[in-house]
Amino acid sequence: MELRQLEYFRMVCRENNITRAAAKLHVSQPSVTIGIRKLEEELGVRLLDRSQKQITLTAEGRTFLQGAEEILARVSDLTAEMNDLRLLQKGTLRIGITAIMGAFLFPSAFARFQKAYPNVRITVLEEGSLSIRNRLESGDLDIGIMITSNLPPRLESVPITTGQILVCLPEGHPLCKRSSVPFEELKDQPFILFREDTYSRQIILEECAKFQFTPRIVFSSGQIGTILELVRQGVGISFFIEDVVRKQVGIVVRPLAGPLRLVAGLAWYKDRYLSKTARAFIGSFGKSLVPP
Repeated sequence: MELRQLEYFRMVCRENNITRAAAKLHVSQPSVTIGIRKLEEELGVRLLDRSQKQITLTAEGRTFLQGAEEILARVSDLTAEMNDLRLLQKGTLRIGITAIMGAFLFPSAFARFQKAYPNVRITVLEEGSLSIRNRLESGDLDIGIMITSNLPPRLESVPITTGQILVCLPEGHPLCKRSSVPFEELKDQPFILFREDTYSRQIILEECAKFQFTPRIVFSSGQIGTILELVRQGVGISFFIEDVVRKQVGIVVRPLAGPLRLVAGLAWYKDRYLSKTARAFIGSFGKSLVPP
């Protein structure tokens, strides 16, 4: 039994006519006729009733058609899967990362992925979480490594870590004496924030609005090191998740009295096909993160 015989049989059943089936399959009519006849001889049953003007299925033919459809569907799925695996060996992946994720979550996962799939070409774009959201929705990126708190419903995500936002102060700052800092006491402080396309900036501005004041932003940057050094030099205060500022020399960190937390993880567009290349990359962060 050959797959092409199953394809001939299925098409004849759909068209109820051998000539039309042959035309749809781009083969000659005798090829279809001989293929189905050999199939019947091998099975030892009649699959088609040719006694009437229009070809109809016999009872055995109806049973066989169901099985043939399942076989051909599985073959089609396997072909698509193998093609996907082929692309996995020499595919491309477009990733968006934030500065913080790029510094702390991305390097080790990237190294593991490159070791396993050295021929996959990865394009990395470093932007803020809000910009990455837009690029995921427009199809410019396959995966975002970003703050995944409050994502729009069109984006799917898996969390990797959760962090509390801490106030970063230069040594000797009066607020260093506090065990925790009420946000309203930051009203007159100079702020050093990430640039406007970042969710971390947005959440701080929302908190300022909540306490009815407009912050005095003296500097904005996309670079972690630049912001931390400006805090260290006493230019202003800033805000980072705890993993970033742990053991920073010359900087004192304090929790906010009203805790603010951010979830960081991987995100992608929900209704777009997630390739095996993308799934493999997600798996480099942990196999349990890969979506079903």
